[in-house]
Amino acid sequence: MLIIAGPKSVIISVLAMPMNVLIAGAGVAGLEGALALRAVGEDRVSVQLVSPEDEFVYRPLSVAEPFGAGEARRFPVRQLVEDSGAALTQAAVHGVDPDRHTVETSDGELSYDVLLLALGARSVPAVPGAVTFRGPGDEAALGDVLQAARAGAARRLVFTMPAGSSWPLPLYELALLTAVHLADSGAETQLELVTPEPRPLQVFGDAASNAIAELLKRHRIVLRTDTIPGAFENDVLRFIGTGEVEADRVVALPRIEGPRLPGVPHDSNGFVPIDEHGRVRELDDVYAAGDLTNFPIKQGGLAAQQADAAAEAIAAAAGATITPRPFTPVLRGLLLTGLTPRYIRTEVGSRESELDTEPLWWPPGKIVGRHLAPFLASHLNVSQSPPSSDAVEVEVEVDREQSGEWSSI
Repeated sequence: MLIIAGPKSVIISVLAMPMNVLIAGAGVAGLEGALALRAVGEDRVSVQLVSPEDEFVYRPLSVAEPFGAGEARRFPVRQLVEDSGAALTQAAVHGVDPDRHTVETSDGELSYDVLLLALGARSVPAVPGAVTFRGPGDEAALGDVLQAARAGAARRLVFTMPAGSSWPLPLYELALLTAVHLADSGAETQLELVTPEPRPLQVFGDAASNAIAELLKRHRIVLRTDTIPGAFENDVLRFIGTGEVEADRVVALPRIEGPRLPGVPHDSNGFVPIDEHGRVRELDDVYAAGDLTNFPIKQGGLAAQQADAAAEAIAAAAGATITPRPFTPVLRGLLLTGLTPRYIRTEVGSRESELDTEPLWWPPGKIVGRHLAPFLASHLNVSQSPPSSDAVEVEVEVDREQSGEWSSI
């Protein structure tokens, strides 16, 4: 309300303008943030996304493409953004001026009241000589490795990953899917998995680690832990420090690096430091979520949880009557094995975990976002409710009373 003094004071009602929230990035964290802001911020915020991408790629399923067990689904970015209630500027982000509250893009300057950085991270080859599998775009290279193994030209395959911030689950999927694929083809191949982890998939806790170790053993995959790969040359994968293993082909996950965005603080690896609500340290009105943050586990479900925490903090600052909840990471992983998948759940930092062949969340996708999972399921015409009210412990917001067919995205 504005009061103008004079001979007769005039009271003028002024409608508050919505907070201008700019989201840099239209991946998992960016879309989850837009959906969460619509849900909790309502008309108190206006949301704009900036991204150069034309498509949103459901990346986790790219690991299954070379085996004919699935495909990375693709969605038009503009349609998803508009359906989320936001606007889209298609441009690349080059830097941030936090003092002026502006973002420099390939298409000019954009202003913001609050900025949410969701630009993801860079995947960099880490093992010289190895086939690097980063996801979409690397399926053909992995297909060549499988073809060589089926033809008998590659009888010793090693799967490995570098040390540092990562998401290790695809390494185990690649090894297990390869084992089943080559067994079905009749190829005789020695498989080995080399990991810096003290135990397989230790991030999920003891029960899951023990179960995965047994699964690898059942498929006759040799497991080597506490080992960091160096370089692959002359049919030998050498390790950092001492040791080596003979191999005909090596498949490696990439090293993950932050974007090192000008104007935004970052650590030596390029990752942005944030607090428990996603606020970027040392900056005002700037938040971050997803792989570009300094949280060490790089996974879509955790990126969505960070985006939710940031969205609640932003909505509260815009006047929404909510108490922002901090980022409390719950890790959910769907492990593709070539046979029966495994659903794994744990609270990050806990030694306890749940592992089952039946869904532990709904929709039962690989990316579990409170808003994004049902949103993508609706675009694929997938049921958003479990088959029966007691079939699964539902951990995203769905109607338990409804029933539907089991489908996976």
